[in-house]
Amino acid sequence: MTWIRRTGFDGLCACVGAILLLAACSQTNETQTGAAEAPAASTQSVPPSLPMGGAKSVMTFFVTSRGSGKGGDLGGLTAADAHCQALAKAEGAGDHTWRAYLSTMASQTGPAVNARDRIGRGPWYNAEGTLIAADLAQLHGGETLVTKETAVTERLDPVNGVGETPNRHDILTGSQPDGTAFQGSEDMTCRNWTSSGMGRAQVGHHDRMGQGQGVNSWNSVHLSRGCSQQDLESTGGAGLFYCFGID
Repeated sequence: MTWIRRTGFDGLCACVGAILLLAACSQTNETQTGAAEAPAASTQSVPPSLPMGGAKSVMTFFVTSRGSGKGGDLGGLTAADAHCQALAKAEGAGDHTWRAYLSTMASQTGPAVNARDRIGRGPWYNAEGTLIAADLAQLHGGETLVTKETAVTERLDPVNGVGETPNRHDILTGSQPDGTAFQGSEDMTCRNWTSSGMGRAQVGHHDRMGQGQGVNSWNSVHLSRGCSQQDLESTGGAGLFYCFGID
């Protein structure tokens, strides 16, 4: 703004006009700044359950009712995904694209893969249409809704009630609590889900129960004794894993 010096009554009017103009500009700037800094409107709340009979099947999460039968040898990630897809299809949920919640470690043939990067953005619902998590943050945070009652199989069966293994709650993940792969050289994924002999696997507790520190984690509690079917069963597992619909 160019200031013009004026005297007398006309000068006073000019000064008053300039001051009023500056005040108006300042108020406009503050309003615009406040609007820019205001938080975006919150997204619509994710419903806690979905009714059956929609355009697509409601189930986008389950614990496999059975594993490969070969312990930690799932045939690799591709075969594990196909296992999820087949189980879901048998229950009328094959209209989703399914991925196994499994991490792999870096090897000479490829980089590490994070389980959390494989499963979409959510929300995810179990076979009864009950919400498991609205997004990745809730799934891996303290507000996850994964429990013994909600983490059921694709057939809506409780995991502990399937098979003959008592107190079964170990679920293969090979993951850290945040859903990322482990670093280092110690095998924690049964050789990236191709071994039923050498190695061990990190598991979570689907019921978030047990004895000791960190047992309330659904995806990362302890290592299995080994990778054979017998080793997995001896520590409370059966070679089961989580499946998520990514769409």
